[in-house]
Amino acid sequence: MESLRDKYEVVIGLEVHAQLKTKSKIFAPDGTEFGKEPNSETSPITLGMPGVLPVLNREVVNMGILTGLALNCEIPERCKFDRKQYFYPDLPKGYQISQYDEPICVNGYIDIKGKRIGITRAHLEEDAGKLVHAGADGLAGSSYSLVDLNRAGTPLLEIVSEPDMRSSDEARAYMEELRNIVRYIGVCDGNLEEGSMRCDANISIMPKGSKVFGTRAEIKNVNSFSALQRAIEYEIDRQIEIVEEGGKVVQETRLWDDNARETKSMRGKEDAHDYRYFPEPDLMPLQISREWVQEIKDKMPELPEAKRRRYMGLGLSEYDASVIVEQMGLALFFDEVLKLGATPKIAVNFIMGEIAAYLKEDHIEITDTKLTPENLVELISMIEKGTISNNIGKQIIVDMMKTGEKASEIVEKRGLSQISDESAIKEICQKVAEANPEQVAKYKSGKVQLLGFFVGQVMKETKGRANPKAVNDLMKEVLE
Repeated sequence: MESLRDKYEVVIGLEVHAQLKTKSKIFAPDGTEFGKEPNSETSPITLGMPGVLPVLNREVVNMGILTGLALNCEIPERCKFDRKQYFYPDLPKGYQISQYDEPICVNGYIDIKGKRIGITRAHLEEDAGKLVHAGADGLAGSSYSLVDLNRAGTPLLEIVSEPDMRSSDEARAYMEELRNIVRYIGVCDGNLEEGSMRCDANISIMPKGSKVFGTRAEIKNVNSFSALQRAIEYEIDRQIEIVEEGGKVVQETRLWDDNARETKSMRGKEDAHDYRYFPEPDLMPLQISREWVQEIKDKMPELPEAKRRRYMGLGLSEYDASVIVEQMGLALFFDEVLKLGATPKIAVNFIMGEIAAYLKEDHIEITDTKLTPENLVELISMIEKGTISNNIGKQIIVDMMKTGEKASEIVEKRGLSQISDESAIKEICQKVAEANPEQVAKYKSGKVQLLGFFVGQVMKETKGRANPKAVNDLMKEVLE
């Protein structure tokens, strides 16, 4: 299959649904909190009872404008809502209020790894509810389904990319950056597992050099970055196999089964006319003044790409800067450390070293620990002043994360302050030299790299408390 892939170019476009972090729904006053008892976050409006009318949540519009600006989109002066007709058991009205030909955001882009990915549009809409499949007698492992309408009416922003991606790696990078952006601007928590961010992938293939796109298949509701990559890779191979055998790829909607590692046909893909769109009669078109847009633009927080560039300007590598930005809690913690005056390089060494390792091992975020920016800054200051060695700092940082204790308190309690008394250090250096006569002889015969051995022995003897520079200088003096 690898050799066959060389004959084809892959074309990928993503439709990402971001659930907006409002306290109430897009057209109704009921709440949006995840995990509540089924059907407890509903109202007559959400349930589509006769005679009810939708009222647009202004905060939803604010978040839509903010996201559009962060994605370099144009914000038209007018947008409107439309009815999208289709039947799902968890769509109580029998239609969805969405935006069709006049969305809130158009013509944007984001840059990933030096490549610009166009964004056709981003539009506001309401979410459907959720079906909970239960029992174990049915054909698909369930004998019946229950309907939970808590999610129905939750505000969504659907972000539709141009078909500019050419590999699963690019698709993943695009979606990861999109999640970073919506998290940093505070409009969506980006939690794929809870469904607050979902992705539909449109995939087609065409012969290398062709300008005509092939027939696309849409893979619905992919809920992790790794699943997105696996689904795209499978679908590429499936379509190549069909074409190579003389068949034709059909336009359809498919589901990704992550356990079976394959896509499965769900239904024929609907086109716009299948939904019978018409303007929502109960909502007037929305006029968005330039003053409104500017007011939101003025409150725009620092975006991920700008944060990466700022970190690299402080001397961080591109890799370190990207890893920190990817974990928003870590980046916000790092920014607080920088504001308090810590040396960036020492701070990032701790964050990327002992702190990151601890977080990864326990599968937690920095906010789940008891380490404060102030305590990390104090630790760094003690190292720079020579009160403790860097090694001692590495030893106590985990305890600081677990207990919330200050570095100074731990050092005093355990007697870990650095030994800087040169006469005391020299005495230990002499003891180490006397205990290792063979190594001393080799050092004197020209194997000067053995200095590291002697320094290590002194540090071991002092339990890491000796001043490393003083040890280095005094050990040389003793040996020579």
